[in-house]
Amino acid sequence: MDKINQLDSLLCGAGRVSVTVHTHPDGDAIGSGLALTGYLKECRGLDAVLIVPDEVPESLRFIGRDSAEGEIMAFSQSPTLATERIKTSDLLFCLDCASFSRTCPEMEAELKDSKAPKVLVDHHLDPDIEAFDLVFSQAVVSSTCELLYRILKSLPDVGGDLAKIPMRSLEALLTGMTTDTNNFSNSVFPGTLEMASELIAAGVDRDRILSDLYNQYRENRLRLMGFLLQENMEITPSGVAMMILDKETQDRFDFRQGETEGFVNIPLAVSKVKMSVFLTEEEGKFRVSVRSKRGVSANQFASKYFHGGGHEMASGGKLFFPQDIPSPSDAKAYILNVTKDYFGI
Repeated sequence: MDKINQLDSLLCGAGRVSVTVHTHPDGDAIGSGLALTGYLKECRGLDAVLIVPDEVPESLRFIGRDSAEGEIMAFSQSPTLATERIKTSDLLFCLDCASFSRTCPEMEAELKDSKAPKVLVDHHLDPDIEAFDLVFSQAVVSSTCELLYRILKSLPDVGGDLAKIPMRSLEALLTGMTTDTNNFSNSVFPGTLEMASELIAAGVDRDRILSDLYNQYRENRLRLMGFLLQENMEITPSGVAMMILDKETQDRFDFRQGETEGFVNIPLAVSKVKMSVFLTEEEGKFRVSVRSKRGVSANQFASKYFHGGGHEMASGGKLFFPQDIPSPSDAKAYILNVTKDYFGI
């Protein structure tokens, strides 16, 4: 309760609040960010803005349909405005992001230089505790949305009464938790189901959320999925499935950020697959997603070979070229080598 009281005190003394999340924001990041800004604006009367390092993926923009104009700011699109916003904020939140380094270099520098109190709410391993004045960190929880849900419920002005939290915030929380659990197929704890039950009882329309999440994609997404599974996926002798989305394939299917959400989980349906690795080519690097089955550490694998980390069975990282591999075409050989090393096969 001491931390809740500290947070309440910080909010009572704040006027201009900025909320930040990690780069390439997913449903948990956007959901928790908009849930918090909704609460801060409507319950606390604060000037609150969500600053994302880069654009919100098209498939997740529905989460902010009830947000006020200007409530979401992309640093990549408006660096000057976003920088000024950070400089003039008197309270900063970092959500779903264990350290400021997971934003972007320009944002990281501004966030670290800020003299405003900094609050972390996150569910990843190894948070950068020293960078924050107040830390809410819990790895054994489904999502940052679930952790934030517990925090908001505990604040004195809410007192456990969900009717005192804006409906748009409640909807965002359930949306983010749904995406981070892959629709309740992983990282589900008793509190996760309790949260879902309470939110539905409070009036959140889960059917609409599921429709928005899974039934509003472009046709190209399905065609890309089919191509990757049929023509691109390989399974190594050690039981690691790999798919590599290079620039050529991105252009072929008019790929948009966020459209491969969940692809990395699909190969785990194969009985002999222990781990799935999905690479997306970007400028100078591959963005890497790693998922594994129980008993195999995606976190250790991502940490050892991809400058990353995360959860035990769901992690991410980066593969740089020419630092790690000479060129993008060498990614497949790299994965084959490191899986042999990791599994000893």
